[in-house]
Amino acid sequence: ILLLQCLISTFVLNRSFAFSDETVDKLLPVKSDGYCSRILRAQGTRREGFNEFRLRVEGDPEFYIPGTTYRVSLYASSPSYFRGFTLIALKEGKEGDKDEDYAGNFEIIDEEDTQFMTNCPPAVTESTPRRRTRIQVFWTAPPSGAGCVILKASIVQKRIIYFQDEGSLTKRMCEKELLSEGATERPIIDCCACGTAKYRMTFYGNWSEKVHPKDYPRRANHWSAIIGASHSKDYVLWEYGDYASEGVKQVAEFGSPVKMEEEIRQKGDDVLTVIKAKAQWPAWQPLNVRSAPSAEFSVDRTRHLMSFFTMLGPSPDWNVGLSAEDLCTKECGWAQKVVQDLIPWDAGTDSGVTYESPNKATIPPEKIRPLTSLDHPQSPFYDPEGGPITAVARVVIERIARKGEQCNIVPDNVDDIVADLAQEDKDEDDTPETCIYSNWSPWSACSSSTCDKGKRMRQRMLKAQLDLSVPCPHTQDFQPCMGPGCRDEVDATTCMVSEWITWSPCSVSCGMGMRSRERYVKQFPEDGSICQLPTEENEKCIVNEDCSQSSCLMTEWAEWEDCSATCGMGMKKRQRMVKMPPSDGTMCKTDLAEVEKCMMPECHTIPCLLSPWSEWSDCSVTCGKGMRTRQRMLKSPVELGECSEELEQVEKCMLPECPTDCMVSEWSEWSECNKSCGKGHVIRTRMIKLEPQFGGEPCPETVQRKKCKIRKCNRGSSDEKRRRKEAREKRRSKQTREEPQDEQHPGCKMRPWSVWTDCTKLCGGGIQERFMTVKRRFKNAQFTSCKDKKEIRACNVNPC
Repeated sequence: ILLLQCLISTFVLNRSFAFSDETVDKLLPVKSDGYCSRILRAQGTRREGFNEFRLRVEGDPEFYIPGTTYRVSLYASSPSYFRGFTLIALKEGKEGDKDEDYAGNFEIIDEEDTQFMTNCPPAVTESTPRRRTRIQVFWTAPPSGAGCVILKASIVQKRIIYFQDEGSLTKRMCEKELLSEGATERPIIDCCACGTAKYRMTFYGNWSEKVHPKDYPRRANHWSAIIGASHSKDYVLWEYGDYASEGVKQVAEFGSPVKMEEEIRQKGDDVLTVIKAKAQWPAWQPLNVRSAPSAEFSVDRTRHLMSFFTMLGPSPDWNVGLSAEDLCTKECGWAQKVVQDLIPWDAGTDSGVTYESPNKATIPPEKIRPLTSLDHPQSPFYDPEGGPITAVARVVIERIARKGEQCNIVPDNVDDIVADLAQEDKDEDDTPETCIYSNWSPWSACSSSTCDKGKRMRQRMLKAQLDLSVPCPHTQDFQPCMGPGCRDEVDATTCMVSEWITWSPCSVSCGMGMRSRERYVKQFPEDGSICQLPTEENEKCIVNEDCSQSSCLMTEWAEWEDCSATCGMGMKKRQRMVKMPPSDGTMCKTDLAEVEKCMMPECHTIPCLLSPWSEWSDCSVTCGKGMRTRQRMLKSPVELGECSEELEQVEKCMLPECPTDCMVSEWSEWSECNKSCGKGHVIRTRMIKLEPQFGGEPCPETVQRKKCKIRKCNRGSSDEKRRRKEAREKRRSKQTREEPQDEQHPGCKMRPWSVWTDCTKLCGGGIQERFMTVKRRFKNAQFTSCKDKKEIRACNVNPC
């Protein structure tokens, strides 16, 4: 039933797949309605249960999540191999003869191995005819509502074509739906992977006025700090159908991750890594202005799940995130890449329906649920037709390293293994291979000249970024330090503690209250003594001094932004927003932003830092040869001295040749009239100097003609005509006796006409000339009737 997409037409008719000494036989055409035309299918023996070839989706999921990207592999069991293949994804029950029959989109990973079919773009085939045992591509699942999808593969091995409607070359996946009451499906199997894996999570916010224009809050829109963890299946940060914890509520309503981090750290061995990333103010900016926030975390056999979330601000209690994402595969390996589009969910603690609804606690609290387009007519996501909510963010989780012995049932490809080994050998620097850096600069002087703890810094320059989709971090490296002569060693009785976690929200919404912050013990003293360092601090806080009707209810301060300077003295800023305006309708008089100085290490040790090259400019001309440029910026301060690196590059560019119009000469003088009396005509000509090229204007006419009338021919009486005629005949007879050849030229002897000259042009209209000259003039000849003569005529008038 399913179509073998252009397989043999590509292999044989187009000769892109050629066997050295073998041919594909027994080929019969398959009827097609014209979508993927010229399709051939093999007629051959199919062995039941013969599974030497296998089509596999990484993780072997039974369901797909709309919009999620999966790695699809096609491989042969040793010692088998295949020469060619075709891979398609069809909606269940469809024939593949129409565009809408195909589901999702394939993405090429290795162009030397795979390519899209020329005559059938939705299908993937081999790019070079050779023996192979494995190919891989990415497949992005279709949007919600596509139903079940059939992934099918065909294999060409020697003279046999396998195309299985069932079995190992066919994979059926149906759309994953939320369980009843929006509950999250919990993992029920234990992880069998070995070693550990390290991942980088990158968060791409897509919540903007352009994508979500209804009631978009132009002031103070932001994503709160990201908080999450890699954890075991015995711990749940949040999930649909469950109630929000106090930590979830603090993030959902105020964007404060402090309580959530405290809850995570109290889980002990159930948590491997706390995942944190800074807030984003405003919510959306292009990636060339602000890089997407990212965080790195690790997983192991017992803590192989990953959860995180972040507040959509301002909002009542709306968030996005992942809950219990399993990074362990059924083949006892670690997932290579996970891509998820995120829609907002409601924490069930606030009853607001718009972005800036006033606080209205939900009593009793409701269960966590995803927002829908039919929640409330005033909702910014409302759609009377009940369509899906456009995703507000995307998260990409990529494996960047593995440690320890791996026990995959199906090993990763060689490139993955080599990349992981390289990361293991160089554990202190896990930057992506697509980022090319300069060497690290020397360490700067310590920012503290006393025995108080300070920082010192070193930097390196990003010289090349081979893949713009992969961020290039780690251009700065910090290290704690103390001033000269200070003792920096830790003795056996010293305990190591973490940095202070940010202050909790004030205990009151107006007036004087208390707030606290905590830190935790990272390492107890080696001698077994008790750690004496405090792990909790409390201090007074004032939210609003004036607790009247004119007071404002504010959110907590966001985290401090990065220092404006990379070295020396700079400024940093933090912001907050109005949670509830004064009840009397007056304006808030509270500051929404704070600015303070920040001190970075001294500048004298920082090398020349440059931004990545910009895209090449457009060519300076619209046709022909021109120039184009690209620039980069100096990121290190100017006072550090001149930078020897070039900031602009210029190169030649070539566009299609410019059109050249036809060029002609000026008109010649008009020729003499071709009649001595009565009506005649004269002509003039011009030459083609340059033929038109590359679509230029064609040539105009090159010959013009117009009438001429010199004088009337004499018309006398009949007698006079008779006398003139007799006189002419008498003279003619006399001249004939003397000079027979000159009877038409009385009074002179003429040489015969010369031959016509060559035509001045081969086509397009030219001219020819011939001449008659006087040989001898008689005494009674008149000058006007005895002179040299010239005739002109047009030639080669056919167009070029």
